Amino acid sequence: MQRGESKKIVIFGGSSFVPGDEAYEAAQSLGRAVSGAGWTVVNGGYGGTMLAASHGAAMDGGEVIGVGCTIFKSDLNEHITESVMTHSLYDRLERLIELGDAYIVLPGSTGTLAELAMVWELVNKKMIPARPILCWGDFWRPVVRIFAQDGTQDPRINTLGVTERRGDLIHFVDSAEQAVGVITELTRNLPSRTILSRWFSSPKGN
Repeated sequence: MQRGESKKIVIFGGSSFVPGDEAYEAAQSLGRAVSGAGWTVVNGGYGGTMLAASHGAAMDGGEVIGVGCTIFKSDLNEHITESVMTHSLYDRLERLIELGDAYIVLPGSTGTLAELAMVWELVNKKMIPARPILCWGDFWRPVVRIFAQDGTQDPRINTLGVTERRGDLIHFVDSAEQAVGVITELTRNLPSRTILSRWFSSPKGN
């Protein structure tokens, strides 16, 4: 398949999963499906779900951009076709978000939570054009539910500026095919990528 100027789909997820784990197998199927759609896989470049998604894309001869960080001693996995190295976790997360036309969030730990929170916040606050954010299965559903409630259960939620509508920014999917379908539908008229450096950088002198 000729890919040309393809969409870039960022796949976030935990680094500790191994073959046979549900999240690992899901990541591999997503990588293959994303590549099969003619799109480029983007991830953090190392092990676990990153390795699985990269391997899945490689099965289809697809492109994989790995965004690594010099603070880690490990090499990027062998399926990465283009590497981007950063010098801090902040820069790495910025680059991952900046590259994405859509984001798929698999189960993971605090690092994955930070990735979901940051991209959700940027879309929520309209710091970047709205882009699809997909969560795999039910793992993140309790987190999303807390901030998507309308305040009737806890009025303090309203003081955070969170409304039920913000929950609609997150789409839950259960299969790679469903993920590709949702992304296809929601990216038909996608604006060009936005540089995020101004958002992440503090004003001079602060």
